[in-house]
Amino acid sequence: MPSTVIQKTSYDEAARILSIWFVPSGNRYDYQDVPPEIHAGLRAAYSKGQYFNAVIRDRFRCRLVERRRHSIEADRGVAR
Repeated sequence: MPSTVIQKTSYDEAARILSIWFVPSGNRYDYQDVPPEIHAGLRAAYSKGQYFNAVIRDRFRCRLVERRRHSIEADRGVAR
């Protein structure tokens, strides 16, 4: 089922880093030292947002890696 909270994820098993892109911001956060079973649980979860809030959020160190940039003009539909 598509998530209204999480746009996409990727997982680096060797580094144990879970990358999550959020809707609607598109911002990417990397969560450190995430065990593979937590990533598997997120992938299998019916509600990825609920799983994230219950199991990942505020439990793993994270950092903002990528901020989606967009202009005010783009938000207003103004062509450049």
